[in-house]
Amino acid sequence: MDFATRIAAWQQRHGRHDLPWQNTRDPYRIWLSEIMLQQTQVGTVIPYYERFLGRFPDLHALAAADQEAVMPYWAGLGYYARARNLHRCAQVIVSDWGGRFPPDASAIATLPGIGRSTAAAIAAFAYGERSPIMDGNVKRVFARHFGIAGDPARRETEIRLWALADAQLADGAGQAVDMAAYTQGLMDLGATVCVRGKPRCERCPVNETCIARRDGRQAELPTPKARKASPERRTGMLLLQHDGKLLLERRPSPGIWGGLWSLPEFDAGLDAAAACKALGAAPGAVFELAAFSHTFTHFRLHVRPWYVVVSQAPAALERPWRWVDAAGAADVALPAPVRKLIDGLFAAGLPQDVMAPAA
Repeated sequence: MDFATRIAAWQQRHGRHDLPWQNTRDPYRIWLSEIMLQQTQVGTVIPYYERFLGRFPDLHALAAADQEAVMPYWAGLGYYARARNLHRCAQVIVSDWGGRFPPDASAIATLPGIGRSTAAAIAAFAYGERSPIMDGNVKRVFARHFGIAGDPARRETEIRLWALADAQLADGAGQAVDMAAYTQGLMDLGATVCVRGKPRCERCPVNETCIARRDGRQAELPTPKARKASPERRTGMLLLQHDGKLLLERRPSPGIWGGLWSLPEFDAGLDAAAACKALGAAPGAVFELAAFSHTFTHFRLHVRPWYVVVSQAPAALERPWRWVDAAGAADVALPAPVRKLIDGLFAAGLPQDVMAPAA
């Protein structure tokens, strides 16, 4: 039995079958799940997926919405360019494809935010197309099974892995394979058996032909990426309170937290009161809150938040801005750490009287 057939047969007996985006041929639902699952674990995605579908049940509903209406349903999921591309992609499908998903992987891959592997997964699940996938988990499966050394993120290694993926579906290989089962099987194998730390080789359907298992190289394959120290960045955030409301401004897009609402920022080494005045606000009491850090893909951000009671609201800001109370903040798309900070402050009732003013 060849590689693809063994994977598909294993998935049908031992794979995952109860995920909310399975057992459908609807490319919209499949596409949504594939985008959400990029760099995000299944357990995290499920509630977002269900909530998103409750608000945008089909492609036309998503395309007709404003981006600002979409972002609250993504807030907290991270990698916000995915949400912007998702919205743009829906609009392109409606305008250029008559509201119907393109019929094959090569056409799907031309859409915003969809690469070769994601396009192949959509085509396999929706149309049964024989196109290979190669996401992070699948790279690990192929690197171990076929003994491929080298960082999978490097172009030369990735080319070798894609060639092997193509070969498993070439003429004479896996001709009768169920593509949905094979594609899901690769995903399931990488997520539940051929895992990063301690692979469960005894449960693997292709362990008899696995080079890493044969040679005891599971720990060294795939070749780990060379570790680099993450850059450290620092910023100050202003929680400006006026008449029981806090000031928010929309982050520029593209960029970190692009399209979301957040707090005005300033150089962490500057004076918070002076930063308020630079915005055109008249600061009254100024309180320094507990600092916190947030890790992004390529750097770590250290934040010093300042709670400032202003007697005069800013006349204008560089970006769109709004004042929100606790109820209004609940309906706004906020980055997860900013959400935690603001919710905690509102839960305390904006308690300026119980905090010591900053020196």
